[in-house]
Amino acid sequence: MSAKARPADGTMALSEMKEFAGFPAGTQRYIRRSLDIGLDRKDALACWSRDVIESASIKAQARIYGRLDHIRRRVPDDSGLDSVEPFFAPLVTVSAFDLGQDRLSSFASYRFLYERLIGASVRPWLPGAFCAAAALPHLHPEKRRGLLQSISEAAATAPGWSNREPCFYPEWVEKVDVTLAN
Repeated sequence: MSAKARPADGTMALSEMKEFAGFPAGTQRYIRRSLDIGLDRKDALACWSRDVIESASIKAQARIYGRLDHIRRRVPDDSGLDSVEPFFAPLVTVSAFDLGQDRLSSFASYRFLYERLIGASVRPWLPGAFCAAAALPHLHPEKRRGLLQSISEAAATAPGWSNREPCFYPEWVEKVDVTLAN
C-alpha cells in the first residue's frame, strides 16, 4: 500500500459515507450542490437547477461562497484573538446563508459540509460559527431553537479536534435507467 492510501483511510471513508447516508435526502442534495459550488467542481447551475427559484438560490450561493478562498487563507493556527475577526466574520456570514436555506438542519450536517468546503483546520471554529449563525435573527425562532439544540455538549466543548482531512466528498450521480440497463 502506498503512503497515501492506508487501511484507516478506507475505514474513515466508509464512516463518512455512513454519516452522509444518515442525512435527509434534501440535506444530501444541498451538500453535494454546495460542494460543487464551493470547490468549483462543475457547473452547479446546469447540474442542480430545477426551476427559476433554485437557479436564483444557486447564483446567490455562488456569490456568498466567493468568500471561501478568503476564509480558507485566514483559518487561525491558534486561538489568538488578533486573527479571529478577519476569519470569523466571513465564516459566520457564509454559515448564516447556508442555515437560512433550510437544508442543513443540524450541527452534524453543517460540520460535514464545512469540513469539506474549508478543510480540517476549521474544525475548532465550527461550533462557534454554527452557534453564532444559528442565533441570528434572520432565522425563525423555532428554526434557531432546533439548530442550537442539535449541537451536542461534546461538540461544543471538545478539548481537541482531529487534523485529518475528510476522505469522502459526495458528488452528483446520474440516475441509471434500469429499463435500458437490462
